[in-house]
Amino acid sequence: MKKLLLIFIMISSLFAEDITPKLVIDLTTSSIKDFDKKVLQNIAYNKTYYENSLKELEVAVVIHGGAYRFFVNDIDKTVFKEEKELVKVYSDLKKRIATMADTYEVEFLMCRAALSRYKLTEKDIVDFVKIIPNSTIGLIDKQNEGFAYISVSDK
Repeated sequence: MKKLLLIFIMISSLFAEDITPKLVIDLTTSSIKDFDKKVLQNIAYNKTYYENSLKELEVAVVIHGGAYRFFVNDIDKTVFKEEKELVKVYSDLKKRIATMADTYEVEFLMCRAALSRYKLTEKDIVDFVKIIPNSTIGLIDKQNEGFAYISVSDK
């Protein structure tokens, strides 16, 4: 009987559902330093960690607040063109963000509600960003899909 129970436990563990770790980042920071360290570097580190554990981390980033500035096609055609530090690093930053979308399969979701606040239209935003009605809907949906929540803000 003990052998049968042991065999049953071993077989059931083979068919046990392996839960995929999921992360949603609530991104509102306008700080280049925080965006780089807490989003770009952090995603790369965590993706590698889970890959080394033979798991794939799913990541979604919900963009609103001050973070719009990191996802524009041409910074010189936006209100952000006056931000000298951002303009200086934007070309490299844009490539690194695109790598996150392509290589790391990060899903970027942007709040449509405040685009006009920054005088932006959907055409001003990089192609790999999906425009959603508002950030709250994106965060609700992702958390209901089992994503763990992390905030990256200026506060």
